[in-house]
Amino acid sequence: IDFEGGTLIQFKFEEPTTAGEIRGMINNTALGNAEIQKSGENEFMVRVKDMGVGNEIVEMIKADLSSKTFEVRRIEKVGPKIGKELRGKAYLAVVASLFLILLYISIRFEFRFAVGAVVALFHDVLITLGIFSIFNWEITMPVIAAFLTIVGYSLNDTIVVYDRIRENRHSIRNQALAEIINTSINQSLSRTVITSLTTFVVVLVLVIFGGEVLFGFSSAMLIGVVIGTYSSAFVAAPILIWWNEKYPAPVVKKK
Repeated sequence: IDFEGGTLIQFKFEEPTTAGEIRGMINNTALGNAEIQKSGENEFMVRVKDMGVGNEIVEMIKADLSSKTFEVRRIEKVGPKIGKELRGKAYLAVVASLFLILLYISIRFEFRFAVGAVVALFHDVLITLGIFSIFNWEITMPVIAAFLTIVGYSLNDTIVVYDRIRENRHSIRNQALAEIINTSINQSLSRTVITSLTTFVVVLVLVIFGGEVLFGFSSAMLIGVVIGTYSSAFVAAPILIWWNEKYPAPVVKKK
């Protein structure tokens, strides 16, 4: 609703209720574009693009489901212009962050390192977004903020691995790049796992006790911490090996 505009109403029923009951009632009205999403036990969110129909939906549900007891948990209204503006800013924030990351790592390390890092970040965000889509969870501005936090967190792990690779390339000269990368991952693995585990525990507490307001943000962070931990070692590093094999560095001949 933050990005498309319209009205969102969340209901909490005291008795078991199905989305089909609500959907059947709404489809018999002029509100055929309404979307119904289960958000918890006997909780449902109804989204309608028309901003002016919030009270109308409440009255329709009261009339058609008069045998059930429920409460309206929240009503949100976002204009289409504001929704479009928020969507544009969210896209811009993600693209700008990835571009700046690409630029920074290219300067700090090499361009091929930057490619591996950015692909790994895309991987982290897309998988997290995919899990949200599978469970039909709502994408809100706090969730977008969680995506950007995931990008920063995963990048930190990736840079730790990359820094160890760079050090070992200078100290271990008689091994292939793949062997150096494997050694570097093993050397930094314990640090990565311990750091990620402590973060995971904190975020898990937020998921369990943070309530509905923090659920989207904390769930995205929980997924992102797990995905980002393995992508820094098993996505970014293999891409570096692939890039080195496909575009090998020129050999400087000694005179």
